[in-house]
Amino acid sequence: MKHRISLAAVALALAAPAAAAPDRAAVVSAYADIAHAAYEDSWQAAKRLQTRVEALLARPSAAALEAARAAWLAARVPYQQTEVFRFGNAIVDDWEGRVNAWPLDEGLIDYVDASYGAADGNALAAINVVANRRFTLSGRRIDAGAITPELLEETLHEADGIEANVATGYHAVEFLLWGQDLHGHDAGAGGRAWTDYARGNACTHGHCARRAAYLEAATELLVRDLAWMTRQWAKDGAARAALRDETRGLAAILTGMGSLSYGELAGERMRLGLLLHDPEEEHDCFSDNTHNSHYYDALGVRNIYLGEYVRTDGSRVGGPSVSDLVAASDKALDAEMRARLDATMHALGRVKTAAEGGFFYDMMLREGSETGAALLADAIEQLVVQTRAIGRVAQALGVGALEFEGSDSLDNPDAVFQ
Repeated sequence: MKHRISLAAVALALAAPAAAAPDRAAVVSAYADIAHAAYEDSWQAAKRLQTRVEALLARPSAAALEAARAAWLAARVPYQQTEVFRFGNAIVDDWEGRVNAWPLDEGLIDYVDASYGAADGNALAAINVVANRRFTLSGRRIDAGAITPELLEETLHEADGIEANVATGYHAVEFLLWGQDLHGHDAGAGGRAWTDYARGNACTHGHCARRAAYLEAATELLVRDLAWMTRQWAKDGAARAALRDETRGLAAILTGMGSLSYGELAGERMRLGLLLHDPEEEHDCFSDNTHNSHYYDALGVRNIYLGEYVRTDGSRVGGPSVSDLVAASDKALDAEMRARLDATMHALGRVKTAAEGGFFYDMMLREGSETGAALLADAIEQLVVQTRAIGRVAQALGVGALEFEGSDSLDNPDAVFQ
């Protein structure tokens, strides 16, 4: 479905008196305030998840597992809105793999189905740390008798430089809560039983105490990492200090918006899965939560342009925005950018609505699913068109030529910037 900018809306915008342009430093400061609030919300949500995980491990039950899963899903809402801070800020991009790396070869962590095949023949994906106290890694014998946060982050994560060896972060926790999704393109998420954390003879798949130790360590690391990033965006934080130059700050803002819209979300997270018809290309594949991950990624882009973030307690954080800057000199461009953001949210909103109604994201990826392909293709198109508008905004603000993240899965990646 094509989205067209309302001529009436544009005319109304053009008729309104021009507002004075805000101070550029104030726009960058508001951006940093939003980053701090969103990471702080993510950190607090991870602490609530940790509380639910502790309750599950203290008294395993079906209800306790469902409560932990619900806390994980809730924790994704603020975090996905922070991904817009990645590509323009080295401090975030260098750190992000610790908390949100995907896809992961889950056989590195725990038991998998006999049909499981590791990506690109990754031999380390058969280690199964939960079941094995000792194993060989990079030519060394590793003693994993104690599963600790240090073992996960210093020894296992991205072992041998292989990105699929994901041992930490949201998706490691997700796998330990849901288990593998073995439904392929059919309805259904991972079906891990609560008895995988039970004691004594009630334990299923063996090694329940070690599985619990891994889940506890991974959750603790997630909380630590999010606390660290929250501090980087505080008033005296390193991430905020890196944006003191106003032009550099605006470039970081727009680079993050364009790169997440185009190469990352439209390309690697959506177009690639649609081309391969592969349910393993879902971002939140164990929990069937991909529709929300994509939706809140796009909302994060919109937040930054409009200069407003709604916190998990309902309060609002923000200030002078990129939109204000653009509108002061080119109201028509601002109206177009807002319309493009709305069109993207509407397209991803339809994906979200369909998934919540039972037509899940992995079902949309099935080869021959015209309905699924149309839903995803429309969202991809809107993200690409949105990126073009972001490029024009960058030109209008005089921040110079920006290089947005590309993706081999999109035809002629450079065309989006023409």
